[in-house]
Amino acid sequence: MTQRAVLRATDRFERKREAILDAATAILNRRGVKGLTLGVAAAAVDLSTTSVTYYFKRKDDLAAACMLRGIEAMAAMVEAALAEQTPQARLHLLLTLYLERVRQSVVGAAPPLPVLSDLRALNQPQRGAVANAFVKVFRRLRQIFEAPELAWLSRGRRTARTHMLLEQLFWAATWLPKYDPEDYPRLRDRMYDILVSGMAAETSAWGPLPIPTTELAPRDRQEMSRETFLLAATRLINSRGYRGASVDKISAELNVTKGSFYHHNNAKDDLVVACFDRTFEVMTRVQRLAMALPGDQWTRLSSAAAALAEYQLSEHGPLLRSSAFTALPEAIRSDMVKDSDRVSDRFASMISDGIAEGSIRPVDPFIAAQMLNATLNAGADLSFWVPGVTPKAAPAVFVRPLLNGIFEK
Repeated sequence: MTQRAVLRATDRFERKREAILDAATAILNRRGVKGLTLGVAAAAVDLSTTSVTYYFKRKDDLAAACMLRGIEAMAAMVEAALAEQTPQARLHLLLTLYLERVRQSVVGAAPPLPVLSDLRALNQPQRGAVANAFVKVFRRLRQIFEAPELAWLSRGRRTARTHMLLEQLFWAATWLPKYDPEDYPRLRDRMYDILVSGMAAETSAWGPLPIPTTELAPRDRQEMSRETFLLAATRLINSRGYRGASVDKISAELNVTKGSFYHHNNAKDDLVVACFDRTFEVMTRVQRLAMALPGDQWTRLSSAAAALAEYQLSEHGPLLRSSAFTALPEAIRSDMVKDSDRVSDRFASMISDGIAEGSIRPVDPFIAAQMLNATLNAGADLSFWVPGVTPKAAPAVFVRPLLNGIFEK
């Protein structure tokens, strides 16, 4: 075979491989690892399943390749941002590059970025390979905080802020579809403003009031039994993903039989819905308790956020991560997203009222609420990124940087 023929064959191979990855990424984002199969991916590009196995032998190979390609794209954005001289300029360029990449995906000029939150559902060795690649990008992004004026930031606090920042990018996929792509530069400016300057007015100091955890605890034996069941399932789903949290593992965690599991749950999807219901119930209860507190809306907002951050690391936590959305059937997922939106909308109302009274800066209430929701959702993983962080420290370490500014003490 001539060199030219070899090059043509290589080009054809790469084009077809990229087409498979483009289609598989779209499926992965809609259905998660659970719903991505070689057959479904093959049908999306008019190939036989056997043809796809020429490129990817197993389903996890395909899912991992989608995620690794997305991490590579993210790595390029991070490297470009780190070339800027100041933390603020690095952050601005990162947001610019990320939202431009999403815009290109929406208008069909670039393939979609993969949802990475479902990487826990991968089996080994693929899970390890994707996780290692992600950690490398995470560590590079953490260098955004390397500047003489930020020398006061400990390694743990830089790590926590990096985790919060990445979650803002990933969570944006849930609310950006509400806007036209040409609006993305304006959204970038509003996200940047909130991240740099926070939400507190100049006269509003950090000092959240305590919300008694007794108000959030189960009230009777039946509620305690249900709480124990849902909490164990939530922890397992958060750590292993929907696919990794099998009925056998959930039953073993609770020391019950599979028959007992199915006595309480018709299917695993029902259990995930129940875990989400518990999550939204806790968040709603905290919001209502906070709204009854004395003081201004800043105090109520920061108190609710602090209580939920502390709850995530308490013996009652964590709450179910939004990554479980993709594992649910689309009809059920739509209902869960609506419940999540109600939580965000309540935060938006509190922020709007705070702007009107002057205790909260003039920010976009909808975007600010979504960014707060993203932070609280990411709080479930805080102890992984910052080992040893205590529930009492979580609000100051993780929530305060969003509410007061990511580069502020």
